[in-house]
Amino acid sequence: MEILLNGEPRAIAADTTVLQLLQLEGLGERRVAVEINSEIVPRSHHGERALANGDRVEIVHALGGG
Repeated sequence: MEILLNGEPRAIAADTTVLQLLQLEGLGERRVAVEINSEIVPRSHHGERALANGDRVEIVHALGGG
């Protein structure tokens, strides 16, 4: 199936969860904010929230600094 990830088309397997997508993107251990179709997905739901064809996914991670 196909989703838009940060504005770019991306082909992923059906029933991919947010957590699996983060792991595929190398962000599994990072603190990130995930928005799907303009709705924030709480971190506690990343493992259970499956993506659907055509979803618009935005992943934002904070950059530390001093």
